[in-house]
Amino acid sequence: MTDVLIVGSGPTGLTLACDLALRGAAVRVIDQRTEPHRESRGKGLRMSSVEIFEQLGVAESLTGIGNEAVVLRKYFDGALVTDTPVSGTGLLIGQWQIEEALRERLAGLGVAVEYGAQLAGVTQDCAGVRAELADGTVIGARYLAGCDGGRSTTRKLLGIPFEGSTEEEPAMVIGDVRAPGLSRDFWHQWFTSEGGGIMLCPIPGTDSFQLQASPEQDEHGEPMPPTLESFQRLFDRHARMPGIRLADPTWLSTWRINVRVATRMREGRVFLAGDAAHVHPIAGGLGMNTGIDDAAALGRTLAAALTGQGGEEVLDAYQAERLPVATEVVADTARRYERVVAAVRTPGRGTEAGLD
Repeated sequence: MTDVLIVGSGPTGLTLACDLALRGAAVRVIDQRTEPHRESRGKGLRMSSVEIFEQLGVAESLTGIGNEAVVLRKYFDGALVTDTPVSGTGLLIGQWQIEEALRERLAGLGVAVEYGAQLAGVTQDCAGVRAELADGTVIGARYLAGCDGGRSTTRKLLGIPFEGSTEEEPAMVIGDVRAPGLSRDFWHQWFTSEGGGIMLCPIPGTDSFQLQASPEQDEHGEPMPPTLESFQRLFDRHARMPGIRLADPTWLSTWRINVRVATRMREGRVFLAGDAAHVHPIAGGLGMNTGIDDAAALGRTLAAALTGQGGEEVLDAYQAERLPVATEVVADTARRYERVVAAVRTPGRGTEAGLD
């Protein structure tokens, strides 16, 4: 029987795995994906996350790749308006790069992510947890941590309500693309008086940009799915730079406004962390970072429980600490998102409004 089974190998699960392995706990990490992804996704580490990674021994590799400062280049109706330097808030870096560094650290501690392992059932008693996988494999563990994202299988199997709301229509199309000829010295942000816009952020250590844009609509006013051709039409409409042709999309997705919090983050010997427990607007870049903070708190809790330093009150401490934080982050990011949406209607204003 392993000490802790971690479901999900995103930043939250990998942070928790490294933390526990460094404390000497026996850890297994499973993921239903068949291999790691290479998508930029959450692309900003706050200083609190960098400090956690310093303790885990991965900060140096990340700071060697990421950028601590970025210049937001703002355009309005195709014209350059202003440049806004932003620094001191953290590190700009792609999520896949963070996960890669954590996996390498974890491998050095003797733990490898087990891919193609889908959780199908969870039962527990006073001695431990029994996790059944889709292929019939059974894994026994003293504790289980569900770090498996907003659609968390762990949360659903436990029957924990995920209260809040989700917009039906996508608010944004996103992806990773190349844009040969476009300067990589800036996070380009184009907005227009007619509404909508497009942003291209250079991902350090790569030749790609993360694209974020208002969805293109068809003749019926319905949002169109993300494609390279649609990205190009959106770019042409908002950026008005005919010499730039987007290329080589390695990630195409949509983003909906999703504001939800799990009613509880613990069910006996099973815990939820990261997006499995809370999802919220992207303004301020708090999503991945809140999950990393969850992992650090859960690592302390489980380490104390595994070493017998306390009883139920130790296990209760995690939810007592993190659930109020999750609730406040959800409210805070909703306010930040509203500020950004309002700010971009003014020439020269951009995503920095979400950092205030």
